[in-house]
Amino acid sequence: MKLAVNGREAFCHTGNKNSEPGQPALLFIHGAAMDHRVWQLAAGHFSRQGCNVIAVDLPGHGLSQGPPLTDIASMSDWLLALLDALAVPRAILVGHSMGSLVALDGAARYPDRVQALALVGTTVPMPVSTAILSMAGNNDPAAFQILTQLGYSKRYLYGANTGAGAFMQINTLRIFEDSAPGVLHTDLSACSHYQAGLAQASRVSCPALLVLGADDRLTPPDGTGPLRAALAHAEMVVLPATGHTIMAEAHHELVAALHTLLPS
Repeated sequence: MKLAVNGREAFCHTGNKNSEPGQPALLFIHGAAMDHRVWQLAAGHFSRQGCNVIAVDLPGHGLSQGPPLTDIASMSDWLLALLDALAVPRAILVGHSMGSLVALDGAARYPDRVQALALVGTTVPMPVSTAILSMAGNNDPAAFQILTQLGYSKRYLYGANTGAGAFMQINTLRIFEDSAPGVLHTDLSACSHYQAGLAQASRVSCPALLVLGADDRLTPPDGTGPLRAALAHAEMVVLPATGHTIMAEAHHELVAALHTLLPS
């Protein structure tokens, strides 16, 4: 659906159904230079379960207008404006990679609007290779190719896809390539410059869940110790033989983990 947020047209995928009052809302937040399409499997699943699903395109991504926002705090402010525009009082925030930083910041700054928090493929802080930043700054398509390859486990790169008829790495690469020039560099810079994450994590009061890939080469699980220590109410699920693009590599395991955040 399309709607106005802060005076610009924004898009969010709602699972092809209208919002149902009284049902839990899940707000899915994509990563750098991605869009709502990365959440299609998860959004479809929870929509069929009766949840209100909001898989958003951040400004300057996918079908949402405007230049991309340049810092994580501005992105979480924009999410609050989106929830206001949708008249959604509280939501479960589910963020992947850059989106996990946005979700974390939002949960810390707007605790009355966040029911629970899921951080998928995350680490805090989230530094980015200077070589990748340089390539992204020059709009070098090699940055897309490198991030796509590093985003999947080596096992998955050699035919472990469980989804018949889908070559998920190409799907990921095409979403990267659909992004406007400069978006990847803006997003990666926002990740790299976000230094408030651990302080914000200590302010999160809602239940939190980390879903990590054991073979993630971009945000390795071994680096999440400080984040887990900062979160007061955190659980962790580490998915074996899974890389960074958890939504594609381990869809069934991811939705099973997210179900634990729904009201019983």
